[in-house]
Amino acid sequence: MPNTTPAQVRAAVAKRTPDPVYLVVGDDEAEMAAVAADLTSLVEDELRAFNVERLYAGEKGTGPATIVEAARQLPMMGDRRIVVVLRGERLLKPKRRGRVVESDEAEEGTEAPSDLDELAEYIRRPEPGTVLAILASDVDRTRRIWKSALQKHATIVECWGLKEGRGDKVDLAQAARTAEHMVREAVAQAGQRIEPAAAKLLAARAGADVARLRGDLERLLLYATGRPTITLADAQAIVSAETSTDNWAITNAIQQGDAAGALRQLALALDAGGVPYMILGQLAWFVRERLPERRPERVAAAIDALFRTDLDLKTSGGDPRVLLERLVVELCGRERASISPRRA
Repeated sequence: MPNTTPAQVRAAVAKRTPDPVYLVVGDDEAEMAAVAADLTSLVEDELRAFNVERLYAGEKGTGPATIVEAARQLPMMGDRRIVVVLRGERLLKPKRRGRVVESDEAEEGTEAPSDLDELAEYIRRPEPGTVLAILASDVDRTRRIWKSALQKHATIVECWGLKEGRGDKVDLAQAARTAEHMVREAVAQAGQRIEPAAAKLLAARAGADVARLRGDLERLLLYATGRPTITLADAQAIVSAETSTDNWAITNAIQQGDAAGALRQLALALDAGGVPYMILGQLAWFVRERLPERRPERVAAAIDALFRTDLDLKTSGGDPRVLLERLVVELCGRERASISPRRA
C-alpha cells in the first residue's frame, strides 16, 4: 500500500475512516505517539478502558500470537477497537546473532517459518472492527512479513523527523532547513516571533536528532512565555543549560529510594521530548526484571501502581506528567502520592 503522512492519518480519523492496519515507522517518537493518540481518539473516552489496548512487543507474554489475539477481540459496547503495539522493531527488526543476512540472500521463500506468520496472516486479513497500529523504529525489509504482508496490506506512516526516507543517509543541510521550519512553525502557533539567528542555533544544535530539537524548543517556549519575540539571547540561554539525560537515571534513582532524584530525572526526560508511554514501559521493565531481586515485598504494590497508571493514561485520567510523577513516588516506596490525577 502507498505510504501516508501523519496529517493524512488525522484526516482519516476526522472522517472516521481509518485503515485496518498501520505501520508507524521512524525515529520521531513524539510524532509516532501523536499518530497513536489520534487513532485512540476513535474510541469514546468512557470506552477506552475496554476497547484500547497497548502492548509492548518482545516483552514476556507479548509475542505475535498475543497481538493477534488482542486484535481479534470484538469491541465492547462500541463499534471500534484500537490495538497499539509499541517497540515493534523487536519483532520486525530484531537483533540477530551471528552473521547478518544480506537482502539478496533473504529472498521470499527462503526464510524459515516463524511465529510472525500468524501476525502476517492477520495483516492480510484484519478484523473490520479493529485498528492495529504497530510503532517501530525500523523494519527489516528482507523478511517475509514485510514482503508478503506489511508492504502490500498495511498503511505505512513515515515519521523520520529531520531525516530523509528511512534515515539511512542524513543530509545535514536539509535537516537544518527542516528543523528551522519546525521551530518557526511552533513559535508562530504560540503567537510569537523568533529571530532567524535563534532558529538557526536550535537547528544547528539538533543536527538530525529531532528529539533534541523538540526538547530544546519546548524549553525555549516555556522560557520565553509572554514575550512577543524570542531572541538569540533567549535561545543561547536554553541550549547552554544542562539538559543531558541518562536513559536509566530514573530507574537508578528509584532503586536507591531517591524520590526527589527520580522526579528530577523524570522532568529532564519529559522536557527532552520523552514519550510518556515509553517511560512507562521502562518503569514496567524495572518492576518486572529488577525489583523482585532487590525489594520483592514491594512488587505487588508496584504492579498495582503500574496498572493504575496505565489505565489512567489510556482513559485520559489526568496530565501524563502528573500521573508519572505519582507512579515514581510510589515506586520509590513512599505512600501513594496525594496528587489529584485530574487536576487542571
